[in-house]
Amino acid sequence: MKFSLTGFRDNDFMNLQEWLAHCERLHPQNIDMGLERTAAVAKTMGLKFACPVITVAGTNGKGSTCAMLESILREAGYRTGLFTSPHLVYFEERCKLDGLAVSSAVLAEHFAKVEALRGDTSLTYFEFTALAIFSCLASANLDVVILEVGLGGRLDAVNVVDTDCAIITSIDIDHTEWLGTDRESIGREKAGIMRSGKPVIVSDPHPPASVARHAASVGALLWQSGSDFHFTGDQQQWRWHGAGRTWAGLAYPALRGVNQLVNAAGVLAALHAMRERLPVTAQAIRLGLSRVEWPGRFQMLPGQPAVVLDVAHNPHSVAALAHNLDAMGYFAVTRAVMGAMADKDMAGMLQRLLPLVAHWYFCDLPSPRAATALQLQSLWQAQLPPKGQSAQLFQDPVSAVAQAMADADPTDRILVFGSFLTVGGVLEHGIAGRLSAQSPPD
Repeated sequence: MKFSLTGFRDNDFMNLQEWLAHCERLHPQNIDMGLERTAAVAKTMGLKFACPVITVAGTNGKGSTCAMLESILREAGYRTGLFTSPHLVYFEERCKLDGLAVSSAVLAEHFAKVEALRGDTSLTYFEFTALAIFSCLASANLDVVILEVGLGGRLDAVNVVDTDCAIITSIDIDHTEWLGTDRESIGREKAGIMRSGKPVIVSDPHPPASVARHAASVGALLWQSGSDFHFTGDQQQWRWHGAGRTWAGLAYPALRGVNQLVNAAGVLAALHAMRERLPVTAQAIRLGLSRVEWPGRFQMLPGQPAVVLDVAHNPHSVAALAHNLDAMGYFAVTRAVMGAMADKDMAGMLQRLLPLVAHWYFCDLPSPRAATALQLQSLWQAQLPPKGQSAQLFQDPVSAVAQAMADADPTDRILVFGSFLTVGGVLEHGIAGRLSAQSPPD
């Protein structure tokens, strides 16, 4: 379907990059919490999904959970749609059909649809782009759609879509300006994706009490890790048990990290809860977990020196990163490339890695929301780093990684972390001899 856009380049369609630039100019605020605008445009668009929808919210582990769901369901033979955000390198990564990013040309048509039907409604960048992707997914004749919540849950644009199964991953302190300053408040916001009579899977082993209270108040069917489902494992395999079903002899997720089994257990609970509409075999689970990929999440590059890429960007995720680094074994020296958003708890992030890192390479990022390399250095100095630690400043992640590589011995380890923009900048341009530059989807 084509949509006429009177007033836009003599009715010619804009390409995706032009649409994204248009979206950035539309609304006076980058984040404007509330569903009224998005819901109104979605209603005008007639936005509906003819297949089951699984919605994933949480502070950390959302992307990995979505990736495991997609991988298992694809192995089971289902045609999947996936919406995640933010992207690492190219915007098209946010919308995947059967594991592949949708082309920019296809997405541009759905941007045109949103523009043609939004009327005078002002949408934020995230609201506009999410509606365009929802339109793309709804028109793709899918068997299942997986939606990752952007920020919070209750007032996030994703919540205009009624979910058939909600998943809430680990909850911690983040986005305090919009979600609240404690886990109870943040948990209450995440719980807003629940629906009456529909299952909600809580994979956080110790969730705030507000999550269970909200489930009871709306009549959602609560599945809580540790009480409604359980998992155990040894060095070779693991097993899941819940609601009269056991899956044993399971492969560990291909995604590395201390929390991935927690995420995987939540995924299996969701699949069991949805078994009547989306039945899966044990073999599909084993293959899906063993083949899942999710770049930038404790991603280790082959070769020497060791290079680890991780988008950890709050103290909770950085604490998990520190645990994972500890488990890697001995490295003579760890060198850390860090760029971060200014609204994050940067001091808390630095504090958790201070005992592990010998040399810091702080970098600027291409965003007005980002902290400068100089600000990061000042926060590092305020932590009273151990004698012998050093820090350098760089204009971008690529030059910081290049210097770290030049300084490193083969037995060293280089960590790149702190923001999607930090890791994405490195992925986009590649590391000479180790990682090729990323290309946009066809």
